[in-house]
Amino acid sequence: MTKKMKLSDLTEMLKDLDVEALEGVNIEGDIEFDVSGVGLDPNLSYALGYEAAQVSLHIANIAKLLGYPVDQLFGASMGAVGQEAPSAEGIAAKTGLSELASSSFEVSPVKEWTHTIEEVTLGATSSDGGSRGNTITLGGENALPYYFDAEMPHRNYVTMDVFDLPISMAKSVRTNYEDVMDDPAEWAKKVVNEYNADMVTIHLVSTDPNIEDTSAKEASKVVEDVLQAVDVPLVIGGSGNPDKDPEVLEKAAEVAEGERALLASASLNLDYERIAKAATDHGHAILSWTQLEINAQKELNRKLMTQCNVPRDSILMDPTTAALGYGLDYAYTNMERIRLAGLTGDDELTFPMSSGTTNAWGARESWMKESPIQNDSDWGPREYRGPIWEISTGLALALAGNDLFMMMHPTSVQVLKEATQSLFGTKEAEDIDISNWIGAEV
Repeated sequence: MTKKMKLSDLTEMLKDLDVEALEGVNIEGDIEFDVSGVGLDPNLSYALGYEAAQVSLHIANIAKLLGYPVDQLFGASMGAVGQEAPSAEGIAAKTGLSELASSSFEVSPVKEWTHTIEEVTLGATSSDGGSRGNTITLGGENALPYYFDAEMPHRNYVTMDVFDLPISMAKSVRTNYEDVMDDPAEWAKKVVNEYNADMVTIHLVSTDPNIEDTSAKEASKVVEDVLQAVDVPLVIGGSGNPDKDPEVLEKAAEVAEGERALLASASLNLDYERIAKAATDHGHAILSWTQLEINAQKELNRKLMTQCNVPRDSILMDPTTAALGYGLDYAYTNMERIRLAGLTGDDELTFPMSSGTTNAWGARESWMKESPIQNDSDWGPREYRGPIWEISTGLALALAGNDLFMMMHPTSVQVLKEATQSLFGTKEAEDIDISNWIGAEV
């Protein structure tokens, strides 16, 4: 009776032998061939024969290690054990697999994507009645970003955060701005001239009654100063206080009239009608902000259009960006659902999107010196970890369909712009060495 042996059986036998050359060697996998009575295609037969030969060479080498004269056994007819394997080109020539490499295929467009995302232009040049050096247009897509069968008409853009007073922030971020944090205009100049920001977001956080309760009129002077300092388009944000922000954004919209700024933001928990009226009266766009809930986003967009008569080309959505971890997964899914709904015809969601990518710094892993968990693994240097947190957040949401990124760390900005513009096709991809950009500033 014929006895069959598997490679695993051979391994067990060798365990009992004191063969020094086999120390640390594992023989893995079980192979059994039975092709009797089967009519095989010649090409398939050749491929199977090649694989069987490799197995036999492996086993023959084991026999050779055990001292058996394998070379004599095989003789000149088959060549010595360890003979060079046939090249991939040789196998392809014999099996006809080379034909696969030269084959082509076509991918049809997604038929359900029948609608185009609205285009929203920010900024106004002198020919438009403003003083910006350029304008920025977001949206216009007919597919998910960087998709193979649909043109992406406009690249992603980055707006960098500037505040009207020094605020608490992670050390690796703060060290880049310590020389300008007392002067919002100089801060704006730095992010544009040194860090290549496409836009500037001025946050009027001092207006919060719980901070300095700066008046709307006084805060508007900061907006004027920033407009004078830089010529890129502006995003104007309040403090987040629902009672104070409508008044603050009304006054800011007035002093920035003609510059086509983005007012940030209208939400369901404040008097969005006042902010919407300020935007339409003074020729600005409006940021429609909701918190990770697609139906709330639809509701707010609908109210801005029907109740407040905001033109479709003046609405930009911010569905909220959560920090890394489970939150980022939720934010990505929410944005992707919104974009797919817009492409398939939901006219309450066919708007470009903005991400508060800066929120990545809300994750403790991005800024804490080390893990607070006892016996936890090393988190690595935070001067690298923090920017990577922000970059990863931006890249993930770029793939979900996000058009505008609000960011803080100059390294994060540079890497994200490099990656997204390479994908967009405006520049060739380059090797990214994050240490060159972080330098000594962290």
